[in-house]
Amino acid sequence: MKYFQLIWTALFRKKLRTVFTVLSLSAAFLLLGLLQAVNSLFAGSVEFLGADRLIVQARTSFTQPLPMRMMPQIETIPGVARVNHSQFFGGQYQDSRQQFPQFAVNPQRLFDTYPEWVIDKDQRANFISTQDGAIVGRELANSFGWKVGDIVPLNSFIWVKSDGSRLWEWRIVGIFDGKNQEWQDRTQLMYLNYGQFDEGRSPGARGLAGVFVARLKSPEDSQRVAALIDSKFENSVDETKTQNEQEFQLGFIKQFGDIGFMMNLISGAVIFTILILTGYTMSQAVRERIPELAVLKCLGFTDNRVLWLVLAESLLLCLIGAAIGMGLSAMLTGALPPNFPPLRTDQRVWLFAGCTVLGLALAVGLPPALRAKRLKIVDALAGR
Repeated sequence: MKYFQLIWTALFRKKLRTVFTVLSLSAAFLLLGLLQAVNSLFAGSVEFLGADRLIVQARTSFTQPLPMRMMPQIETIPGVARVNHSQFFGGQYQDSRQQFPQFAVNPQRLFDTYPEWVIDKDQRANFISTQDGAIVGRELANSFGWKVGDIVPLNSFIWVKSDGSRLWEWRIVGIFDGKNQEWQDRTQLMYLNYGQFDEGRSPGARGLAGVFVARLKSPEDSQRVAALIDSKFENSVDETKTQNEQEFQLGFIKQFGDIGFMMNLISGAVIFTILILTGYTMSQAVRERIPELAVLKCLGFTDNRVLWLVLAESLLLCLIGAAIGMGLSAMLTGALPPNFPPLRTDQRVWLFAGCTVLGLALAVGLPPALRAKRLKIVDALAGR
C-alpha cells in the first residue's frame, strides 16, 4: 500500500485517456455481467431440482402427448412412489408480453410429486374440488396483484376449446410458496385443474398428457427405474424417453439453442475487445514514462519492483472499470420486475468477473512490465 499514491498518480498521468479507458472497461464489464447473469440463470435453473424425480415423455419429442392410461402402469414399477401428469397450457394474459408458465395437473397428485411447494390446507382442498380452479405462485400473484377469488382469463395459443374458442377462464383458489428462498424465487408459475382443461378441450385431445412426473422412493434408483419405464413401453405405439428432471430441463432449454455456449462466445468476444483496448493503453502509458522509470531505477527501485509497479497499475485500471461495470449490472438485474425471470448478478457472475480482471490485468500488463524491467538506465535517459 505504500506505493499506492505512486501507482495512482502514474495511472492518471493522462487523465482524459484514463477516463475514457475506464468508461470503455465499465461498458464492457456491464455487458459481461449481464451476459453471465443470463448464463448463470440457465446453468443454475436446474441445479436445485429434485434428484428423486423422473420425467417420462414420448420418445420422439416432449411435444408428443401420451395417453393417460399409462400413469397407473408407471406407478406399478418398483421404485416409483407417486406419479402425476403435466400438460403445458401456453396461455397469454391480457397481451403477448405478459406470459408465464401454466401447467394443467392433477391437483391431488401435484403436492405428492412436488413437496417443495407449500400451500394452506384449505386452499389445497379447494384446488382439488374446484373444476375451474387454479393456484398461482407467490411471486406471480404479487406481480399482477392477484388474490384468491380472482378470475384470470388466459388465451391459449395451443389449446382450442370444444366450442372453437381459445379463451379459458380460471378461478384462483390458492397461492403457494416455496420451501426455501431458492424455490420461492421460482414461484412465478400457475397450476391449472386438469378437470376443466380436459373436459373443455376438443374431443380428439381428451385423455392425453404432455409428460408424466414420477417421484422415486430413492434418488439412487434413478437410472434403474428410468430404464424399467422405457423397457415397459418398448416396441409399443407409445414408446417413452425417461430422464431425471435436470436432464429434461436442460433438454428443453437446448431446444432454443445452447444458451451457455452462446453467452460464453459473446463474452469471449467482449473480453478480446477489452484486451486490445486496455493493452494499447498500457503500452502507450509505459512508453511515455520510460525516462521516469529510469529515474525510479536511479533512486534504488529494483527491476522486479518496477515490473510489479506496472502490473499493479494495470490491475488497478481493470479493477476500477470492472467495479463500475459490475456494479451497474447488479443494479440493473436487481431492478427487474418480480414477474421477470430471476436474473441476478450472483456469486458465480462475480467470480467470473474477478477471474477475468486478473487474467486481463496480467495479459495487458505483463508485456509493458517486462519491457520496464529490462530497461537500461543509460539508454532510457539518452532517449534510445
